[in-house]
Amino acid sequence: MTGSVVTGGVGREAIEAAVARLDRAAVEHVPCAPVADLIGPSDIDAAYAVQSALTALRVSRGARVVGRKIGLTSPAVQRQVGVDRPDFGVLFDDMNYASGATVPFGRLLQPRAEAEIAFILATDIVDPEPAAVRAAVGSAVAAIEVVDSRVADWRIRITDTVADNASSGVFVLGDRHLTLDEFTPADVSMRMLRNGVTASTGTGRACLGDPLSALAWLARTALDFGDPLRSGDIVLSGALGPLAPIEPGDVIQAEVGPLGPVTATFEKEG
Repeated sequence: MTGSVVTGGVGREAIEAAVARLDRAAVEHVPCAPVADLIGPSDIDAAYAVQSALTALRVSRGARVVGRKIGLTSPAVQRQVGVDRPDFGVLFDDMNYASGATVPFGRLLQPRAEAEIAFILATDIVDPEPAAVRAAVGSAVAAIEVVDSRVADWRIRITDTVADNASSGVFVLGDRHLTLDEFTPADVSMRMLRNGVTASTGTGRACLGDPLSALAWLARTALDFGDPLRSGDIVLSGALGPLAPIEPGDVIQAEVGPLGPVTATFEKEG
């Protein structure tokens, strides 16, 4: 297969080079050059091929997939990182922290925080129609997602962030679980504090108009890729407002409507 065309003219060597570059950056903890210069700035299929290969590498090293994340759902976040469409990535078990936890800053490179709603699925989603997607949700919780990039200085195009597992870092889940009969995701208000000072505000409608619409988008996309969302999956539905940078020692707290607060402290290792 070496040298064969993968998609859009991108060859297998380019895919493998992008995988090696991002994997080396993660393992050595040193940001790398963009991979758009290897796979092009717009070939989404090639970028997901890189992501898939990196996911397989992580699983082979012992990581367990626990869900998905939807990225770039907020126009404000899209403007911040210079892209114009949503994407998705994979959540692994070692990325998951409980509210109130201390996250080692040393495991991150260029972290930024965003507040959102996480859905916990009660059933597989094999029908991406809105009613079926809604029925598949067992509960929802407030979440802080810490996005991170292996690409130096966040100099990313859409293919960079897709290839780099949708710029995933870690995530923190709140304690209060509500069903969709108990609140309306589109109507929530969000305030995120950094060291007690408001760093971001927004509403559920900032996430593709409705976090459930974002979930439906992911359900359709996952089915298109032949890997549907499954019962028990955690799905981070996307930012409700702008990102905030994180420094060692920061305390990030998000208040997401009736889902209540979620908090994380970031501590530098060593």
